[in-house]
Amino acid sequence: GDKSAPQVSPSQSKGDFSHPVYKEIALANGHINRMTKEELRIKLAELKLDTRGVKDVMKKRLKSHYKKQKLMQTAAEGGPTDTYYDYICVVDFEATCEEDNPSDFLHEIIEFPMVLINTHTLEIVDTFQEYVKPELNPQLSDFCVKLTGITQKMVEEADPFPVVLQRVVSWLQERELGTKYKYAILTDGSWDMSKFLNIQCRVSRIKYPPFAKKWINIRKSYGNFYKVPRTQTKLSTMLEKLGLTYEGRPHSGLDDSRNIARIAVRMLQDGCQLRVNERMHGGQLLSVPSSAPVEGAPPPHNPRSRD
Repeated sequence: GDKSAPQVSPSQSKGDFSHPVYKEIALANGHINRMTKEELRIKLAELKLDTRGVKDVMKKRLKSHYKKQKLMQTAAEGGPTDTYYDYICVVDFEATCEEDNPSDFLHEIIEFPMVLINTHTLEIVDTFQEYVKPELNPQLSDFCVKLTGITQKMVEEADPFPVVLQRVVSWLQERELGTKYKYAILTDGSWDMSKFLNIQCRVSRIKYPPFAKKWINIRKSYGNFYKVPRTQTKLSTMLEKLGLTYEGRPHSGLDDSRNIARIAVRMLQDGCQLRVNERMHGGQLLSVPSSAPVEGAPPPHNPRSRD
């Protein structure tokens, strides 16, 4: 069915903010801008909102809260704050690597994790994890083992990428993603798709899967939403600025994915509308402008051969 929420005014999508509610929001924002860190913390606590994070994060949280409230009152539930996707699927690959990768090094995916967020309940509802057997460089470097915690035995007992990708597709299909529910892929940076998945599909001689052609790069979303420079969007920094700490083992793909999911959940709670902002086209990484119509990922299908 159509999940688009009622709009505040018919022309609002064209950027017409003349409705009086926007005047109120602007006034509230001005007031919040003048608050001290302590005042922000007290106000957030009064509203039973999260009080963690640096000043800018708290400011944004409070502004989003008021904006959402005012739009809710105006738009009879939902308002333009509605989350478009029903589910967000976080992916963070681990790949073969050397201490000093030559520029032409063909990275192969050795761990395929997924963490599924229900955007309506704001909960992590499911996870998937499989290791993958590399074929070009079947022997992992000591550097790679130390970095990822993935051992030679783990990859030797794993299946090659096309087989794992088939199980990924089945997992997504069982959860009716792209059919009954709208969903989007989310990654930390653009490398997972534009580099690792892209190279892996060439190595495995399969076509790049259409369901992974567009994704949410959370670093971009985070930078734009909290107004921080690109240099402050490393995973550890994003967590820290939100007052969160890393849980698990860094560079375990599944643990990285879970922590990225925690950031995504917090951003949704803070009023951010996470949207697809990057895509692959003809093997090239491209930006998706925020003005582009929002659409979910297509239903996943089994990998097709390149030959």
